[in-house]
Amino acid sequence: MKTFILAGGSGTRLWPMSRRNYPKQFLKINNGKSFLQQTIARLSGLVSLKDIIFITNDKYQFHVKSDISEILRCTQDEQANTPAHIILEPMSKNTAPAIALGVKYCIEKLGCGLDELIYVLPSDQMIKNEDEDMFKKYMKYAEEVAKDNYMATFGIKPLKPETGYGYIKVRRLKEEGRRKKAEEINYLKVEKFVEKPDRETAQKYVDSGDYYWNSGMFAFTIGTAIKELNKHAPQIGEFLDKNFDDMLKEFGRMPSLSIDYAVMEKSDKVAVIPMDLYWNDIGSWDSFFEILEKDESGNAKIGDILTTDTKNCLIIGDKRLIATVGLEDCLVVDTADATLIAKKGCSQKVRDVIGKLEKDNRKEAVEHTCTYRPWGSYTVLEEGGRYKIKRIIVNKNAKLSLQRHKHRSEHWVVIKGIAKVTIGEKELIVRENESAYIPKTAVHRLENQGETSLEIIEVQNGEYLGEDDIERIDDIYGR
Repeated sequence: MKTFILAGGSGTRLWPMSRRNYPKQFLKINNGKSFLQQTIARLSGLVSLKDIIFITNDKYQFHVKSDISEILRCTQDEQANTPAHIILEPMSKNTAPAIALGVKYCIEKLGCGLDELIYVLPSDQMIKNEDEDMFKKYMKYAEEVAKDNYMATFGIKPLKPETGYGYIKVRRLKEEGRRKKAEEINYLKVEKFVEKPDRETAQKYVDSGDYYWNSGMFAFTIGTAIKELNKHAPQIGEFLDKNFDDMLKEFGRMPSLSIDYAVMEKSDKVAVIPMDLYWNDIGSWDSFFEILEKDESGNAKIGDILTTDTKNCLIIGDKRLIATVGLEDCLVVDTADATLIAKKGCSQKVRDVIGKLEKDNRKEAVEHTCTYRPWGSYTVLEEGGRYKIKRIIVNKNAKLSLQRHKHRSEHWVVIKGIAKVTIGEKELIVRENESAYIPKTAVHRLENQGETSLEIIEVQNGEYLGEDDIERIDDIYGR
């Protein structure tokens, strides 16, 4: 039994917190755990960490590794020292190519047979803690359905006319009763998949009782997946004849198709397992509002928030105080460099904002003022024509690349921890309230050999201060 966790999405509808370089699956907005970490935790007792395959793309690999490392530091899992299986897509190609790549990895790298069960889960969904035992039961049901050579998908009983989800219409022709732990397994055949509807149509779907939300979660055996891909998406299935490394090299030639469109909508071997539990794909700020606790006025608040005559609002702050007066049914999301203010019910249109930002080449569409790197992070505190000031955090036992800059000098002041600094042939130990100066074009490296985080203030001076003015000479992260 293996699980694919798909962690390559961009999550733009949760802007300004989710951005292209740091999408929603890595956000830790509410309970200190990212959505990816919550997905991993949800599988505890069902699938071991060594049997999870993370499928993401190259620019997110260090976010995935960081989230996994945090899980390992907190777990007593006997497999804690087992390296994670991470597949890096050269480019985003939707879910069907990603699943095909995962299937090939399981066969070639893990020695899986055609009867191996595969679960496929997105990395950015929410299931309430009290429903997680029921979630695991549904997963076990799917194992039995998959053994009947079906591609199982999980349909969520709709609670309201949601326009942000796809729907599955079922045909109530077969309710299969196999016994597993004295419980009956019911599954339904699919009549059709439906794209995101308008509100009036969505209400009709809910009223009919024949439609379920499309969860984007699946279960099948490797043999069934190969058979159905070859039959319904041969332009993807043909790549399964290649070895894994060649398949990865030629990944860009595969069509960008969802598994729904490539297989599920065409196959007669698809079964829906109805799920009656709380599920949310956190696809918008409206849906995020639903999962948060509310105050007596119906407001969901995170951060330093002061409300007066404010009702039914989502208000999320970063580091500064947010005060609201006379607001009702509004969304306010504040970050260091951008603030979103919208009416509830309109948050699906956030993608229009992203489109405008991208058209204007605005950096706010791509990155935060705080940027994450495999060794830690940096935050731009201030910048001007010929200077930039950063706060840099280097994780314990981590180090930056050996590098140099053509157009700027740097001055480092240690504010916490002990830094090992390499400048040319010299190595320095720099302690709190001490500093080091790196001249323009000097080969240098910053390293934290301690057991706590290293924090420094970096002041850059020069005629050009872009992040692309880095010549890496040696890098342990392979960049």
